[in-house]
Amino acid sequence: MKSTCELYDDHLEDVGTLPPALRHFGGRPRFHGRVETVKCFEDNSKVKALAEGPGEGRVMVVDAGASTRHALVGDLVAGAAQRNGWAGIIVMGAVRDSAALRKMDFGILALATTPRKSVRNNEGQVGLPVRIGDVRIDSGDYIVADEDGALCFPRSGPLPMIDA
Repeated sequence: MKSTCELYDDHLEDVGTLPPALRHFGGRPRFHGRVETVKCFEDNSKVKALAEGPGEGRVMVVDAGASTRHALVGDLVAGAAQRNGWAGIIVMGAVRDSAALRKMDFGILALATTPRKSVRNNEGQVGLPVRIGDVRIDSGDYIVADEDGALCFPRSGPLPMIDA
């Protein structure tokens, strides 16, 4: 797989660079796929519901408002997503169960960890445009992540040549 550095050099300003504050918590640092967005705040109801459905190689991008007070993904949600064919999850917020997440062959990027679990009030929205740092991300965009970070390719542009 081409590295994010090579892909950035190939596409320069046509690609969004996600914030370097996002850290790898899953056991698979290299992952990529079409995006499905979730916008929620301290409530992982929609994240859990998506993880329990078919992932079809997609990457779930969760705009949690950068809150690290509640974890939106833990080993149970990540395990469901992995079993259901999601390529990875990016959370602009917190995760929990980090020791278990690191053992999973699954891509997870997030800001931080906390032991505090999510609330569940069935709040949040799926499929809306979200903003991760200064990058607007829409469902259908394409994410590529590796050890150096993550890039977002707009769905309106050409797909990146991942394998070269």
